[in-house]
Parts: sequence; structure tokens; C-alpha cells
Amino acid sequence: MESLKEKISSVSSSPGVYIFKDDCNSILYIGKAKNLKKRISSYFSNKELDLKTSVLVKKISNFETIITSSEKEALLLEASLIRKHKPRYNIVLKDDKRHISLRLDIQNPFPSLSIARKIVNDKAQYFGPYPSAYSAKQTLKLINKTFKLKKCSKKELPKRSRPCLNHQMGICLGPCCNEVDQNEYNNNVKEVVLFLKNRTSDLVKKIETEMYEASESLDFEKAAKLRDKLLSLKNTLEKQVAVTTDFTDRDVIVIEKSENISLVTVLYVRSGFISGTQHFSFYDSIQTDSEIIESFIRQYYEKNFFIPDEIFVQYELENKNILIEWLKAIKGKKIEVLWPQRGEKLRLIEIASQNAKIELKNKIDSSIKDTNILERLQKKLKINKFPQRIECFDNSNLSGTEPVASMVVFENGKPNKALYRKYKINNVNIQNDYAYMEEVLKRRYGKGEKSKPFPDILMVDGGKGHLNIALSVINELKLENEFYIISIAKKDEQKNETQDKIYKPMMSNPVMFGRETDLLFFLQRIRDEAHRFVISFQRDRRKKTSITSILDSIPGIGENRKKFLLRHFGSIKRIREATIEEICSLPGINEILAKAIKEILIDS
Repeated sequence: MESLKEKISSVSSSPGVYIFKDDCNSILYIGKAKNLKKRISSYFSNKELDLKTSVLVKKISNFETIITSSEKEALLLEASLIRKHKPRYNIVLKDDKRHISLRLDIQNPFPSLSIARKIVNDKAQYFGPYPSAYSAKQTLKLINKTFKLKKCSKKELPKRSRPCLNHQMGICLGPCCNEVDQNEYNNNVKEVVLFLKNRTSDLVKKIETEMYEASESLDFEKAAKLRDKLLSLKNTLEKQVAVTTDFTDRDVIVIEKSENISLVTVLYVRSGFISGTQHFSFYDSIQTDSEIIESFIRQYYEKNFFIPDEIFVQYELENKNILIEWLKAIKGKKIEVLWPQRGEKLRLIEIASQNAKIELKNKIDSSIKDTNILERLQKKLKINKFPQRIECFDNSNLSGTEPVASMVVFENGKPNKALYRKYKINNVNIQNDYAYMEEVLKRRYGKGEKSKPFPDILMVDGGKGHLNIALSVINELKLENEFYIISIAKKDEQKNETQDKIYKPMMSNPVMFGRETDLLFFLQRIRDEAHRFVISFQRDRRKKTSITSILDSIPGIGENRKKFLLRHFGSIKRIREATIEEICSLPGINEILAKAIKEILIDS
């Protein structure tokens, strides 16, 4: 500590970024400061720190600083370094697929609507985000039924001699085989845009006017269709609740905290209506509430192409003006970042906070339940360590071909998919499940310090044989005191066994769970997740090999032509179904090559 205080004396008072490291030179925390010397000194002063910051300070053995020319540059550099190093005590937004939107391809002469998990700058229109895939699919289902846009995702319509099933079901106008009036289709597209912008009341008035006009002109068939559309929209309108008097798109960002969890909630307000919420959990952060919100805004909108016109925040932000400049550079227009104090804007903050409190309570309750299961599992298995981290391995092959393995990781009772690993079996040439397991375990745990962190429980899928292989490997690596090993085997129905079995070392009989079957179900869930993961990997490998072997066997088809064919048609099946004329119409493929492609694919 004294050496650190001596080092602080030479730190510059300029703006910049500071990096705290532990005795293994691992990065613990990255922060920014207007005055580096003043900020770093605050961690090592005599004033009382909160518990998490105190824990951090005790782990610091060294620090680095990077001087920048301005606070804005420090802010951007901090975000870049956090994204790169993912320090434990910073909040780090995972790069997942949670931003579910609906995409309207307006560049297409007959636009279609589809679900998009990533928003990109491709001149399409995006609507959302939606709180879940289910809500997005339900919205898409309603639109398909009501507005009858085409379902084909390709820019060029497939040539059909007869209408597809969607057209026969009455949920598509069928431009692929029917003469569809472009103005009528464009009118439907405009209605879809109004609907997705929550301008349903305006849309209802428009359709009512068209329905009365059709009725007066004695076009009763058209009037009946408009009536059905109107009823569907009015049912939707009844479920919507307006929360503002304007049509401004807003995101409302709030934070709720417990001892271990910082929960950021985003309430989406689109055209005056609430469209949903999303929750983001962070652990071990030492930042203040306003600092967490600032850091969240930088990471969230960097990954999300859609930025609303206004962002409401729960606290006043120190770097608000810098954030506004940064958001403007991404959006191309000024974005308001507001701290509401009264009126309907403050009410939106209160609604978001209420949602955050409920979600935080649910997370705490779930965490307590998971902790209880793990404590009872520790007692049942009679192990010394609390099983915070459990790793499970499973193998898969198809008649001895394409052998693969997987590792899944559960931390604090929940799957941590960022830590999952896939393995291709490299050194076993015959079908041997034990040899597969031995290779994978050596690859996972045979790297010395690089293999850390170790699990508290290592579980292998299989019976006593797999357990003995795992024990042999771990003993060979001299890791027998690092973690506990168990195996899980399926029940043998021919022996009238009623449940799966858990085997421990040095015990011939499986563990008896008695009435605590929930502990067995918990271990089964981990095993099933490992099985799902490895089967998915094995299937992908087999599919890739199949595609490669078929196309690579065709003379004249190199890597570039193979990629072009798959990109254009989408799959081997569609290439097989295509005509010779359709194939040879592609650049670089003549009629002779097209015939060769058809012959080989038809025979395969």
C-alpha cells in the first residue's frame, strides 16, 4: 500500500484513464477521471469506503494511467478498454441477442416484414425493440393476418406456377404468382408502418373512411375485408395504454440495487405508448448509480443502431454533454438526455422504477432459492467447498464419425453460456467414448495456471467407467485436491430403475437422494444442457461436412463459386430444386457447369 501511495505522488492531474491490477497483473477495474491524481488518491485516503470498493482496494497491487487531451477522449477510451478487457468490477454489457426488432425491407418493390436480432444500417426500417421473441412473433402474426404482406424474404420473388400455402390461407396477397396492384400493396405497407409506430388510432380512422367509401360504392366484398381488419385493430387498440400526449420515441433508463446486484431497466416508449421493458443485471460493480447509467448508455447504444429522440435518466449525469455529442455522432441528429423532475415525464421514471423493483425482487428470490439448492447439494455430496461453479462434459458422435465434446458451466445455479466450450476430438481414430473423455479433460485441465478457474464440481455424463476415467486424468494432472468429481448415468429401465444415478468416487452404489429429488433434477438439468449443446455442435459439424463434400466434388466449383451458390439459393436443397436456366443465369456459371451441378446434386 505504501508503494502505491508513493506512486500516486507522481501521477498527473490531467484528465485520463486509470487501470487497477492485482498481483497476477489481471485488470480489476478501469475508470476515467477529470483529475487522475485526485481520483486515484480517493481510493487510498483514510475516508471510509463502501464494502465492495474496500474489497477492490485490498486486491490492488499496481495501477497504470493513460493521459488524454480531454474528458471526452477519456470517456471514449474508458469505454473501449472496458469492452476489450471486461474487468470484474466494471459493468460490462454482454453482446447477446436480446435486441429483437421487426425489420421492414422498404428497398424491395414488395416489402416484407421479418424478425431481426441485430439492427444494422441497411436502409430498412426497424421497429421495436420487443421485450421477447414471443411478443415480436405475436405482433408479426397479427400483421400477417391483418395486412397480408408477402412472406418470402428474398428480394427477387420466386417464380411460382401456383400460390403458396400462405396465400391459400388468406394471409398473403401472393405477388409471386398473382397480378398484385402495386398501389394496393404499398397502401398495406403504409398501414403496417402506422401500426408499428403505435399510430393505431390514426390507422383505424383511415380504414373506417375506406370501409364507408367501399360500402357507398356497393363494393361490399372490399367493405367486409376492411371491416374484419378494423375489428382486429380495435382489439389491439383496447390493449394499448397511452402514457404521453405526443408521439415522441423515448427510452427511460433507471437503476435499482441490492447488496450484490445492480439492475438497469430500460422502458421503451414508442409514439406515446409503452412497448415493453428490458432488464440488465450486473454484479460486483463499484460504480455509483449515475456512473453505471452513463456506462450503460455508452455500451447499449453503441450496439443498438436505433436511438430514440429522447433518453430519460433517473439521475443527473456528470458527463451528459459529452454523451449527447457522442449519441449525435451515431444518430446523425441531436438526442436529448433528460433528467425529469415533474409531470408526465417524471411519471415515466416512476413506471420504469416500479418495473425494476419487481424484477430485482424476483432475481433476489431466485438467487436465494439457487443458494439453498447448492447448500443442500454440498451437504448431500459431503464436499468441503460451496459448489458455486459446476462444469459438465458430454461426448457425441455419429457411428464413430465427427466425434465432438462439450463443456457447459453453471455458476451460482445458473448457466453461464459465455463460458461454454466446444471440442473437436483430434487424437482418437476409433470409436471410444472413454478416450474422447480423456482427451477433452486433459485439454481443459492440463494447461497449468491457464486452466484456472477450476470448478468446484466436475460432472461427467456416463457411469462408473466415465467417473474412473475422469479420476485417472485428474490424478495424473495432480489436481485431485482442486475440485470434486461425480458422474451422472441414465436409469436402466430393464432393471426397473426409476431415476438417474449420481456416482461418487470410492462408492459402488449411487447417491440416494430420498425426498430431495430436486437436487437430482438440478444435476439432470445441467447434464441435459451439456447434451443439448454437444448435439447441436455435432449436427452443425455434420451439416458443414455434408455441404462441403457435395459441392467440392463438382469439377469447376471452387470456394468462391460454392459460397456464391449457397448465398444466392440459401441451401443445397434449393440449388437442387432450381432449373438449369436459373443456375446458369448466375455470373461465372455456364450451361455445361449448371448441368454438372444438377446431375451431381440430383444423384446425391
